[in-house]
Amino acid sequence: MTTLQGPPAVSDLKLLQGQKALVTGANSGIGKATAIALGRAGADVVVNYVSDRPSAEAVVKEIEGHGVRTYAHQADVSREDQVVDMVSAMVDRLGTIDILVANAGLQRDAPTVEMTLADWEKVLSVNLTGQFLCAREAVKEFRRRGVVPEVSRAAGKVICVSSVHQIIPWAGHVNYASSKGGVAMMMQTMAQELAPEKIRVNAIAPGAIRTPINRDAWDTEDARTALLELIPYGRIGDPQDIANAAVVLASDLCDYVVGTTLYVDGGMTLFPGFATGG
Repeated sequence: MTTLQGPPAVSDLKLLQGQKALVTGANSGIGKATAIALGRAGADVVVNYVSDRPSAEAVVKEIEGHGVRTYAHQADVSREDQVVDMVSAMVDRLGTIDILVANAGLQRDAPTVEMTLADWEKVLSVNLTGQFLCAREAVKEFRRRGVVPEVSRAAGKVICVSSVHQIIPWAGHVNYASSKGGVAMMMQTMAQELAPEKIRVNAIAPGAIRTPINRDAWDTEDARTALLELIPYGRIGDPQDIANAAVVLASDLCDYVVGTTLYVDGGMTLFPGFATGG
């Protein structure tokens, strides 16, 4: 069987022309691919990062090649003051914010009884609290500006980047799985609350994607073979898979999509271990 490597990009359709987007954790992996795709689709993009400014500036340079405005902004999304300053600076520099892709996240893995409180709190503070803080500040601007019909049918769009592990337990990763389960309910609750104001809140739940955070799961032949047993579609995901989903979900093509998690996982949430009857 031939295994295709990565999807084509949809961003040349310019679905986001004239919109302003903030992508957190955008200097590598899924965030990088998403930031570039949003820029390619016509949006001005703020590239958030917490460390490694050279990588963030490289993303900015690539986005600039698509003729949109962009810059890098350093901020720790778990720090309230830094998130407030980041969104305020974006409004000052770009005029507003239309799209938030809350992507920043990390793992600090250990068996439950060996996990330190510091590692538990760090993962929850970035993966869950960080998404809440960024969404809260973006929504304030969405409300202030309201709907601008020539830009978008919605007053604003929040896309939370979750994980298949919001529904699939993951031994040895209790902090990560708990944070993503929290993202799922946070997203739905915000979506319910904000939909009457034409603010769309949704999530993307990636499955196994080739990113630096999970390199050990795919960078050897044995690891790839074991991982592919969990993916009915027969290939490991690429960051572009998530970027494509984010572009479409942020666009008016999905104007009636509210409070939904889009699983981009090659079928991992179909629990393939039960394909033969369990």
